[in-house]
Amino acid sequence: MLFEITDVVNIMGLSAVAVFAISGALDAARQKMDILGFMLIGTATGIGGGTLRDLLLGNVPVFWIREPIWIIICLVSTAITYFIAPKLVSITRALIWMDAVGIALFAVVGTEIALEFGTSPLIAICMGVMTASFGGIARDVLSGSNLTLMNEELYITTTLAGSVMYLWLNTLSLPPNYDLIGGFCIAFILRALAISFHIKLPNLYRKD
Repeated sequence: MLFEITDVVNIMGLSAVAVFAISGALDAARQKMDILGFMLIGTATGIGGGTLRDLLLGNVPVFWIREPIWIIICLVSTAITYFIAPKLVSITRALIWMDAVGIALFAVVGTEIALEFGTSPLIAICMGVMTASFGGIARDVLSGSNLTLMNEELYITTTLAGSVMYLWLNTLSLPPNYDLIGGFCIAFILRALAISFHIKLPNLYRKD
C-alpha cells in the first residue's frame, strides 16, 4: 500500500536532510574538525536549502523551528559520521555521492512544498533548485572548500531536470508518488552520469 503524498514528502525530506547533513560532516572530516565542527557544518548543510525556501515563501517560522525533529536528524547523522568517516576509503568520493543523493531529493521536495504553498510552476521550479543547491553552498562556504556547483560536471542542471520532470509527471494521471520518484530518479541519474563520465554543458568561458 502506497504512503499518502504528505507522508512520502516528509520521508523524502527527512532523508534529504540526513543525507545532506552527512555530506556536510564529511566535508568537516576533510578539514579535520572536532565533533562540534561536524555538527555545525552538517546542520547548516542539512537545513540550509529548506530554510531559504521557507523564508522566500513566507512560511515562517521555518520548518526546523516548528518541528525540531529536523535538527535532531542533523545532529544524530553528523555524530554518527564523525565516528565512521575515518574508516572510509575516500571521504571525498563519499561526499560527492551523498551530495548527489541529497540534491536529487531536495529538488523534488522543494518543488512539491512550493506547489503546496500555492506558487506557480515556474516559482516552484526555482524553489526546488534553490532548496537543492543552497545547503551545499552553505557547507562549502563554512568549511572553506571550493564550491561544488562551480565544478564543470552537470550540477544545477540535474536539479532543474528533476524538478521539471516532477512537475510534468504531476500533470499526468499516474498512481500517487510516481511523480516524486520519477523526478528524484532523473535528477540522481543525471548527476551520477555527470560524476562518472564528466558530462558538462558547453561553456564559452572555459576552454577544454
